[in-house]
Amino acid sequence: MTTDPIADMLTRIRNAVRARHPRVDLPSSKMKIEIARILKEEGYVSTYKVVDENKQKVLRVFFRYTSDKRSVLTDLKRISRPGCRRYVGKDGIRPVVGGMGVAILSTPRGVMTGQTARKEGVGGELLCEVW
Repeated sequence: MTTDPIADMLTRIRNAVRARHPRVDLPSSKMKIEIARILKEEGYVSTYKVVDENKQKVLRVFFRYTSDKRSVLTDLKRISRPGCRRYVGKDGIRPVVGGMGVAILSTPRGVMTGQTARKEGVGGELLCEVW
């Protein structure tokens, strides 16, 4: 049992990408599915799906690689942690890696990217940054 399932998800994805695996299996939750949805929409992963295995749902994430076997996903960084939550207002959402990355926030309107949150004028908990 992990105390921070989001950090566990990001670490598993980071390790699998660095080892050049085609996919990774994660214990599923609604928050993890929403993060995977955003990663797919932003083009960092090719697809994801939820699979039932032995009474437990598993989130299966498939990665995207370039023709020369380099990953599209460079790195992931957990920002808000259970011991130190990090909340930002709509004006506190900054660009990630000069606009090349994406921030993922949990807002009252659901999980969304930093750019979408700025457009909608909402802030929230800054979960992670991806580039």
